[in-house]
Amino acid sequence: MLEKNQRIKALCSGALDAVLLFAAFLLANYLRFNYLRYFQPGGAGPALLIARDHRTVLAGALYGIIAALVFGICGLYNASRLRGLWRRCRTIVLVNAVGILIFEALLYQFRITDFSRMVIGLFYLFGTGFLIAKRLCVRWYDRCLRRKGEGFRHILLVGGGRMAGQYLLALERNPYYGFQVDGYLAPAENPSLKAKYLGGYDKMDQCLDDPAVEEVLVALDADEMAMIPKAFAACDKHGTRITMVPFYNDYLPARPTIDVVGNCKLINVRQTPFDNILNAAVKRLMDIVGSLILIVLTSPVMLAVAIGVKLSSPGPIIFRQERIGLNKRPFMMYKFRSMRVNAQQDTGWSTGTDPRKTRFGSLIRKFSLDELPQFFNVLKGDMSLVGPRPEVPFHVEHFKEEIPRYLVRQQVRPGCTGWAQINGLRGDTDIAERIRYDIWYIENWTVALDIKIIFRTVFGGKMVNDEKIG
Repeated sequence: MLEKNQRIKALCSGALDAVLLFAAFLLANYLRFNYLRYFQPGGAGPALLIARDHRTVLAGALYGIIAALVFGICGLYNASRLRGLWRRCRTIVLVNAVGILIFEALLYQFRITDFSRMVIGLFYLFGTGFLIAKRLCVRWYDRCLRRKGEGFRHILLVGGGRMAGQYLLALERNPYYGFQVDGYLAPAENPSLKAKYLGGYDKMDQCLDDPAVEEVLVALDADEMAMIPKAFAACDKHGTRITMVPFYNDYLPARPTIDVVGNCKLINVRQTPFDNILNAAVKRLMDIVGSLILIVLTSPVMLAVAIGVKLSSPGPIIFRQERIGLNKRPFMMYKFRSMRVNAQQDTGWSTGTDPRKTRFGSLIRKFSLDELPQFFNVLKGDMSLVGPRPEVPFHVEHFKEEIPRYLVRQQVRPGCTGWAQINGLRGDTDIAERIRYDIWYIENWTVALDIKIIFRTVFGGKMVNDEKIG
């Protein structure tokens, strides 16, 4: 039910965003052609113009609709209470800027209608401002309700063990969820739980008689599963909604889905956002367009590096090394050679003072220029711009025996940079922690997250270099 309600809210929020963007477009045109033209040479008085022709109006309306769809793809409307306001505002600023630049380029390229650069600038300022102001108003309204004790969903928690503790901790860390636990039922009081103890499970009927209880949250541990039928029966008897935190919660992905085969409900434990055809297509399109642009932009640098590698030491310019990619398939990853040809290149790790590095190799590794040929891997489809870093087969065979869920990362294309790398987990760092970041990225992927990772890779530090032999 929460998911269905969220979809309705997302549709309404997206529709309102489209309307606000269209209003911003009309306002920008109105100000430009009625008042700001006073500041133009030979400008006349106001003529009460909003836009100069119907194509301009249609273009603004179309942009509002498309922008709202892109915001949806970027996750702006997903689980609104689960994402911070600051993160949403950054997404709006970035996506709206890129969208309006593309909008301006299309208007110019196809001569759809005449346009003013001043209108485009005003449109960006008004549109971004309106969308952020809308969210500030919604946040202010929600907080006003909370201060009055309104707007909360009152929860009766059934369970007093580890799963109940996880649920209470999640609510404590995210108070804007709007859930309030009135108390919990358990065989005995657990002092570590920050909620009121209401008694044993035999008190459930008595608690459900209270009309203030709107929902029951069952968070039982594995040894208490016999209590589930009784909890469901009590909730059905009193007409109270019931939700569950399963005892195998730690093994579920961030957004599990359920398939139905006859009377069997199948939980997709390892499903990722990339199983969605649209998501996969969007990410692959970003990879193709992005890699083409980056290859063109960095081609002079790659030419200079290639000459430097050839002159610095004997051997090939491009170092080719087998790595493990999507669905555990091997592929050849390309790098500019930064070391002398050696026998340990398929299994060894390098260090910052590795004597096998050439002087020029140390220079290009310092600025991660040796990684530039991987854009061709992205274009071929072996890699993605963003994803878990690929490993050599030797390490994959070694780590899969020691690190739980290690091969889950092979369910997506490996990347030139990734969530783990921008958080400092590069080179010879804690593998288990790196895998934890990789899996979080896989389960929580959005277009906005990829844009953020690329932005932080470029402006927040040097491009990823995983310090492998090369």
